[in-house]
Amino acid sequence: MLFHVEMIIEIPPDTDPDKIAKLSAEETALAKELQRSGTWRHIWRVVGKRANISIFDVKDAEELHAILSGLPLFPYMRITVVPLCRHPAKYDGTG
Repeated sequence: MLFHVEMIIEIPPDTDPDKIAKLSAEETALAKELQRSGTWRHIWRVVGKRANISIFDVKDAEELHAILSGLPLFPYMRITVVPLCRHPAKYDGTG
């Protein structure tokens, strides 16, 4: 099942920058691992924000929730999830 996920990072100003740097490095490593496995299909940065738009390919909403809540920066995220399905007008490369 495909999900469109918007993640906005909101770090409180009084948060230890070293802690955030460590969590960010852990998050990058995990994101790359999930991309290699095909679970985190796409990721795009949102211009002018500390945010991204991503596409996840998972079994169901529970699996997605487990992945998102396991992200190191999850406590600092505002997340919007939209389930997706194929559109009948999608061009398949034929005709």
